[in-house]
Amino acid sequence: MDFASLHELLRSTYDEMMPLCSEMTGIAKGIAGLGALFYIALRVWASIARAEAIDVFPLLRPFVLGFCIMFFPTMVLGTMNSILSPVVQGTEQMVHKQESNLSELIAKRNKLQEEAYLRNPETAYLVSNEKFDQKIEEMGIIGPEDAVTIAGMYAERAAYQTKQWFMKLIHDLMELLFHAAGLIIDTLRTFFLIVLSILGPVVFGIAVWDGLSGSLTAWFSRYISVYLWLPVSSILTALLTKIQVLMVQKDIEALSDPNYLPDSGSWYYIVFFLIGIVGYFCVPTVAGWIIEAGGGIGSYGRNVNQMAQRGARGAYTGGKAVAGGVGAVAGNVGGRLKGMLIKAKERLKR
Repeated sequence: MDFASLHELLRSTYDEMMPLCSEMTGIAKGIAGLGALFYIALRVWASIARAEAIDVFPLLRPFVLGFCIMFFPTMVLGTMNSILSPVVQGTEQMVHKQESNLSELIAKRNKLQEEAYLRNPETAYLVSNEKFDQKIEEMGIIGPEDAVTIAGMYAERAAYQTKQWFMKLIHDLMELLFHAAGLIIDTLRTFFLIVLSILGPVVFGIAVWDGLSGSLTAWFSRYISVYLWLPVSSILTALLTKIQVLMVQKDIEALSDPNYLPDSGSWYYIVFFLIGIVGYFCVPTVAGWIIEAGGGIGSYGRNVNQMAQRGARGAYTGGKAVAGGVGAVAGNVGGRLKGMLIKAKERLKR
């Protein structure tokens, strides 16, 4: 299965879905226009009420967001994709370079392994039909004992071929799952990017409203985080491919020794495919480490908490002042009442 063509199909699908962003600009314009009306009116009214000069610069924010909504596919998405695409291309070149080296080394390793089997007379008939027929011809006239030996040779060769077939089956299955995991991550990435891109104008329109500006920062951070899934997965693929290259080079060095007897097992390659499958599903977490997807909401909540703490401190200080004032008034009134009672007693005694 050509997984490279499937990844290219996902890229073309994303490009084909981008014109759908323009269909959401009408809705986004209505949301942004209504939000801009309240946004500007509130600030102008507040400046007039405080008898202050109107600051025009903050009032430009709704117009900038509206301009971004009008040219969203080219201005916003085009700019972000052009900035982030070199990262994807650079990591993909790393993968292609490592995979080309791996294919050449595997072909060389297989050739040396076959030569190593042919060098050993005890194992040459297992990999070569000519050596198998030659060994039978050397036995001459076949007797009862030779028939048992030939049957054992057939059984040994069948066991070797079965083992090779089984190992190749497991290897191909794990390799298929490894590439399928990468395709799943790329498919989810494309789906998330399409959703964020199509609904992006609506997010920009909502960000015009007071108290919802954090949604714009959250959209940018999430888009960049999802876009980086592909570079992170490419780095993981390049890392695992490099490890396989080093392992194949080690096998080639061992096979260069004439006295080395190769082992037909390749379990360590299967183990690395398992590591790669698990690693692919950790790609979203690693991409979230590069840029915090919830950074906008977190900063907004942090500002709200700081304002609440300031209000609580002000209320506490004001409460202490009020309590002190009430205590002073009560003490003054109590002192005056006590003086009046003392004077009344002195008059009664007289």
